Amino acid sequence: MVGESQGGVAMLRRSGGGGGGGGGDPSPPEIEHYLPSTVMATILSKLDVRSLVTAAAACRSLRACASHTLSFLPSVHLLEIAPTLDLLRPLLPPNPYLRSLRLDCSRLDDSSIGPSLHEICLLNCENISGRLLAELGNKCRDIRTLSVNSLAERRGISICFSDLEELLNGCSQLESLSLAVDASSFDDTKFGQAWASASQRLSSLEIGYIPISMLVKLLSITAESQHSLGRTIPPFFPSLQKLCLSVDYITDQLVSSISKALPALTHLDLQDAPIIEPISSSDLTNAGLQQINPRGKLKHISLVRSQEFLFTYFRRVNDLGILLMADTCSKLESISLGGFSRVTDTGLRAIIHSCSSLRKLRVSHGSQLTDLVFHDISATSLSLTHVSLRWCNLLTNHGILGLSCNKDLNVLDLRDCRKVGDVALRALSCLPKLQVLLLDNMDITNIGLSYLGSGKCPLVSLSLRGCRRLTDDGITLLLGGSTRLSLQVLDISKLPNLTDNGILRLARSRIPIVELRIRECAHIGDTSVMALASMQVEGGSHGSSLHLLDLYDCGGITPLSFRWFKKPYFPRLRWLGVTGSLNRDMVDALARSRPFLHMACRGEELGAVYWDSSLGWYRHEIEEDEVDELEQWLLEGEYRSDDDYDMER
Repeated sequence: MVGESQGGVAMLRRSGGGGGGGGGDPSPPEIEHYLPSTVMATILSKLDVRSLVTAAAACRSLRACASHTLSFLPSVHLLEIAPTLDLLRPLLPPNPYLRSLRLDCSRLDDSSIGPSLHEICLLNCENISGRLLAELGNKCRDIRTLSVNSLAERRGISICFSDLEELLNGCSQLESLSLAVDASSFDDTKFGQAWASASQRLSSLEIGYIPISMLVKLLSITAESQHSLGRTIPPFFPSLQKLCLSVDYITDQLVSSISKALPALTHLDLQDAPIIEPISSSDLTNAGLQQINPRGKLKHISLVRSQEFLFTYFRRVNDLGILLMADTCSKLESISLGGFSRVTDTGLRAIIHSCSSLRKLRVSHGSQLTDLVFHDISATSLSLTHVSLRWCNLLTNHGILGLSCNKDLNVLDLRDCRKVGDVALRALSCLPKLQVLLLDNMDITNIGLSYLGSGKCPLVSLSLRGCRRLTDDGITLLLGGSTRLSLQVLDISKLPNLTDNGILRLARSRIPIVELRIRECAHIGDTSVMALASMQVEGGSHGSSLHLLDLYDCGGITPLSFRWFKKPYFPRLRWLGVTGSLNRDMVDALARSRPFLHMACRGEELGAVYWDSSLGWYRHEIEEDEVDELEQWLLEGEYRSDDDYDMER
């Protein structure tokens, strides 16, 4: 054990939990002498898996009690590591009380899941076949929430329509279904009819990608079931309120079909990614926007045209379409518009002034938006908490000064707003609730960082990626004030003037950074790695706070750095980005010695920072719990015997 767990073990040993004297003196009494087993079991039953394992590492008695507790634990959540099936078994004994299971399945293959679960969240299921869905339908008939990500993405692993059919037939209590898969795998003439057997309680449906031809047929059958006079067809999706889909094209026909087929919707999230420029009949126009919320029930709308394959926009929508939509959207609480390149200040101001309950506003690729959008926002009753204005290139400091009147701002994304600079940061530094600030590729200097460092905003996450005018001195100014008390996530990638000196200053500040990204910095080298490895926070172990470190394509990193990634250094590190070609043998050796460390060598982005696809808002989940004890227990596989503990005495 390392860090705090070492102190806990020592204390228990001194008080009789597993330690012992020498010279023939009798061993101190076990912990049960001070704490009855029934009381101990009651206490442990209140803990989660990570805390249970921490307790189990202390002594034989606690380990036995923790093992028993696992057999009636109501939830097991293991998303920070990716265990194999053999390593997972000790944590999943027969347990009739287990209701919630969340796993990273990247190291698992097809396996059985208990029948009594109510919530299942499975990430990185690329090695698991579509039979998983069928097994869930057959065994987990009481499941309420199901989320499956990347199912059967590995080449050669099958997924077919019958798997989906068995899932829908079996899970009659399902309330939320999220399948981040390519639904074209389910293409079948009976695809639409299969949803007749879906749970009548289903209120939330999310599908990673579905061809528009399949979707339109499903919506057509759904509309028929809703308006069937003789009720020869049972109603499809009678309770559906939330729909999140990715399609080929967002069109007028699609919007109209959704409005007719799903009258109870309160949350609509549509995203497309055209591979060719849409023609008029396969595009969204002003007429389509007018049909998007005919009953005025929608509270959340997200319409985004992705630039993944082609730089294209909603060219057939202008301010008139937004004005028509605003007439029926007075109840909106959040709106996300991406790729509406012909919408100007007039259209967006109509949304802002019509929706008094609006809290979250996201606009990307708003090439016509200017400072006038927020000119008189202080005269409204709006209290925005989340704002994203990425790639709105006409915005300047004046617009952000107007926006800063919203004192409840919690998340602000200004990435690629290249005309916004230090003056805006001075205003933002006074926001008392601002926790997440994304400033990638902006024209800010060290002076701007000094405003943030000495300001009032309790920043938890800050991204400065690509702000080319920043230097090492900026790091000192940023960490010189109150910001150092709250900052946990920092991205200082792609800063050409950042050197090892800047990282040394960061290490000396001893702030509890959880995630640090320094990718593509030519002057960052082995010295930075050694400084971070030796960094101590509040008496913890070396490098104790870092969960993620991204050093991809840093010019000064050599094989020497890999020595510092071995334990006891960076004990809580779960994500590491390096250049794989640096020394492949050393990378592979490190991966073998730390099997729960996610290694990324091809430049992929790391960690749990993401845009929530259902809302379009930045979320960041930071786990405060210790995970190194969990890793050790899993690696041990089986519980240690009494003799093992006796040898420690």
